[in-house]
Amino acid sequence: MIDNKPTSIVIFGASGDLTHRKLMPGLFSLFRKGRLPEKWQIFGFAMSGWSEVDFRAYVKSGIDEFYSEEYDQDEWLKFASNLFYVAGKFGDDGDCKDLEQAIVQKGSQNRLYYLATSPRFFSDIVHTIARHGMVDQSTGWRRVVIEKPFGTDLKSAIALNDSIHEVLDESQIFRIDHYLAKETVQNLLVFRFGNIMFEPIWNRNYIDRVQITAAESVDVGHRAGYYDKAGVLRDMFQNHLLQLLSLVAMEPPASFEADAIRNEKVKALAAVKRLKESDVAYHTVRGQYKGYRDAPDVVEGSNTATYAAVKLSIENWRWKDVPFILRSGKALKTKCTEINIRFKQIPHLMFPMPDEAKITQNVLAIDIQPNEAIRLRFEAKVPDTDAEMRSVNMEFEYDDYFGCVAIPEAYERLLLEALEGDASLFTRADGIVNAWQIIDPIMQAWESGAAPDLMTYAPGSWGPEDTGDLGAHGGLFPWT
Repeated sequence: MIDNKPTSIVIFGASGDLTHRKLMPGLFSLFRKGRLPEKWQIFGFAMSGWSEVDFRAYVKSGIDEFYSEEYDQDEWLKFASNLFYVAGKFGDDGDCKDLEQAIVQKGSQNRLYYLATSPRFFSDIVHTIARHGMVDQSTGWRRVVIEKPFGTDLKSAIALNDSIHEVLDESQIFRIDHYLAKETVQNLLVFRFGNIMFEPIWNRNYIDRVQITAAESVDVGHRAGYYDKAGVLRDMFQNHLLQLLSLVAMEPPASFEADAIRNEKVKALAAVKRLKESDVAYHTVRGQYKGYRDAPDVVEGSNTATYAAVKLSIENWRWKDVPFILRSGKALKTKCTEINIRFKQIPHLMFPMPDEAKITQNVLAIDIQPNEAIRLRFEAKVPDTDAEMRSVNMEFEYDDYFGCVAIPEAYERLLLEALEGDASLFTRADGIVNAWQIIDPIMQAWESGAAPDLMTYAPGSWGPEDTGDLGAHGGLFPWT
């Protein structure tokens, strides 16, 4: 529930692309739905020497381009009247004091600080607002939303956690991963724990393997300079894919409370077996699309991977010996993110078929993007045959059932959850550490002689052709 005390939302990095494309359209949508507090203001803070008129014009252009619904001029004017701007440098005490004075003048009691900046500013911003008493909760709550990436490896993530914890309690920190706010991802908990038919078979006795895919059709584009330093493991695996793994693998939480859910997610990540350097060449695949090295700002001869496949195992009772295969890449055939739960073969073939024949395995596919859907593939008899079978799909698509209800953008949902103080969709400190503990050994091995060969693949393909055991597939879509 929203606390209706006067609330200020402060966006550090207000002149950036994230504010333009996601944050302000999301806040405008919450405003139109009546989900903001009764009294609220939004303060933009950035280094651009803008006036409030400039800031409001920038916000409006973002809403016009990225907000999909129609709105009238009166709604915009009312929203715009609550937008303010302070120009300044991140971490500068004088500029921070100007921001504090502007907020105090509006009489707000609660504050949400959103760090939509480069990660190198996170610690400085938090410590600067703390020095000026801006995180003190004696008159209302103070929460800080921190964008990804949270660290670049295990050591830097621990250091950033320690630095922020010097001035903030963990309950005030909301580490964001927008994948967790996608409607289908949220539906995973309801799907698993709200349907008696699935939970009894959600284990090693019935499931053969789990495949989690995040394919992107675009290449690195204007992000080449960043991407060449980050690579696919930092960009997609440490955050998005491991978060999806934790939701698939977690045990049933005792309640729907944030800590109960996050406790089980952390336990799932803690149970993932850490790969040894000697295992990495056999359990990972790395690739680079042809032409990547010609992109602007890419280092000559770069060995940065734009594609990766990683086979992980979870060392607990539920998932023993069930491989979890995580895959992601740039410049692939299509854009899609999906989770495939692939079930085991039937134990005995009773139908009149050749001795070597196998019945196609059942597959449960959870589509996260671009189309939110859940699909179940099973076998059915072909009419007018003895026992000829064909795979058929049972499908649920959000648009078919809830077409009259617009699916909110992920950032809109996350902003609302942060304002309500619900941390269910945000990552806790120990979750960040566990994720880096899984990825760090792989990154280190890839930078050593233990790295698997860097294979190339054609843009518009499904990645490297020779992926060994990690390429074994048979699911619903081309990737799987």
